[in-house]
Amino acid sequence: MSTQDRATRPERSTGQEYRGRLLAAMPLTERRVQLGTVSTAVLEGGDGPPVVLLHGQGEFAAIWIRVIPDLVRTNRVIVPDLPGHGESVVRDGPLDSEAVLTWLDELIDQTCQARPPVLVGHLLGGAIAARYAVHHSDRLARLVLVDTLGLGWFRPASSFAVPMMGFVARPTPKSRDRLFNHCFLDMDRVGAQVGEQWELLLAYALDRARTPSVQAAMRRLIPRVGMPPIPSGHLTRIGVPTDLIHGRYGLQVRLRTAEAASARYGWPLHVIEDCRDDPAAEQPEAFLEALRTALGASRETGGSGEEEPE
Repeated sequence: MSTQDRATRPERSTGQEYRGRLLAAMPLTERRVQLGTVSTAVLEGGDGPPVVLLHGQGEFAAIWIRVIPDLVRTNRVIVPDLPGHGESVVRDGPLDSEAVLTWLDELIDQTCQARPPVLVGHLLGGAIAARYAVHHSDRLARLVLVDTLGLGWFRPASSFAVPMMGFVARPTPKSRDRLFNHCFLDMDRVGAQVGEQWELLLAYALDRARTPSVQAAMRRLIPRVGMPPIPSGHLTRIGVPTDLIHGRYGLQVRLRTAEAASARYGWPLHVIEDCRDDPAAEQPEAFLEALRTALGASRETGGSGEEEPE
């Protein structure tokens, strides 16, 4: 289906129906967990060392759909909807950096009792993960930041910022597709590869963008957690091995930002070719190869950054 067809196609189903059909195709089960002030939707599946996946701003857990089937073969995978996103509902209290870090700490408490997880964060999820690691490196086996916010001021390229503001101001099928065409190097190729689940992802993304509680969460989290840079002195306190994964042609966070962080902090940088801001969706095989490299390094060091004794 072309972008023009999608723009004129009527939206007939509810958001819950879209979500249900998406989750039915994923090898995960869903449960609801109270974490701080957030009634959180969490997807879980697989066995092995735990991996926690945090999605980006305006997204939801199912956005990892292209890499989850592979990961659950070797790892226990935990994928929450971020506070105020997807079906995670903020019940009361402020939604600021402290509240989000408390939320993540309780998520790890309740889902990773056996061993520390590898924490993977994309965009806003990366900023949350990095801010958490500043204070709680001892609770993690490894940190993986994907096209992450927080390494500098959030100043997307104007070619992305204009359609982003248009979609936020008036979320319609047309404004959604205009924005998504700048999230991916080739959106039609991604849609063809994903298949029938692609239309569900698009429909649910539009439904969430039109939801007042999601809009409110974005207004609170982006200025407080995503937009300002994490101070360099804080980032140097991260005491867990850290990897960067970045699409070469990203427009939200430019590659040079990741390159500067890699040089400054000594974090390995894995550049994904033919990709913009979402390597896991646009180039899943290359993303998984980079992530497996990080996971393998985590196993070699026993998940603590120290070599295992022979």
